[in-house]
Amino acid sequence: MRLDKFLQASRIIKRRTVAKEICDRGKVLVNNQPAKAGKELKVGDILAIHLGSRGALTCEVQQIPEGGVRKEQASSLYRIISETHIEEDE
Repeated sequence: MRLDKFLQASRIIKRRTVAKEICDRGKVLVNNQPAKAGKELKVGDILAIHLGSRGALTCEVQQIPEGGVRKEQASSLYRIISETHIEEDE
């Protein structure tokens, strides 16, 4: 499955077009290598996603879906390794 489609199906990023833009800007690494939106993922790949002002997420691909994914099943597609949030000062 394509990287941008996986990010959308897993609900890590809400829209596929946004996922593609983030990939094109070099904000997504697959196994520590910059990845384009069309990169084919496999089980065991490590994704590092820089979400700008929202922080960063590192996760491992657990499953590659065969078609549509229900909201309840989306989180079973990956395992979070680390997650950082950036606090906003008021």
